[in-house]
Amino acid sequence: MFYRGESVVLVWDGLSAHWSRAIRAEQDWLTLERLPAYAPELNPVELLWSSLKKRELANLADDHLADVADAAEQGIHRINANLRLPWSFLAHTGLTIRPPHPPNLRKHQ
Repeated sequence: MFYRGESVVLVWDGLSAHWSRAIRAEQDWLTLERLPAYAPELNPVELLWSSLKKRELANLADDHLADVADAAEQGIHRINANLRLPWSFLAHTGLTIRPPHPPNLRKHQ
């Protein structure tokens, strides 16, 4: 398992289409942070999608879904390469998680 030994925080919007009995029970390694339904301003993933749509997916009109998926994956790699960018998405929402600030990024840049 990819997250073996790590704590995971799942930010879960309250949209009823995203409910599942399998995810309702918290595990000791899993913390659910549930957002209200229809509150995109609180969901940092919306800012990730916005970034992708402004760069990698802007004006993309392709005949194959795989090419769109490849462009989205390239954008996610771009975002992950900048260790501050994902944290900025969270900060923009006004929400916090623990640790309350990103890990020491100086050694990674």
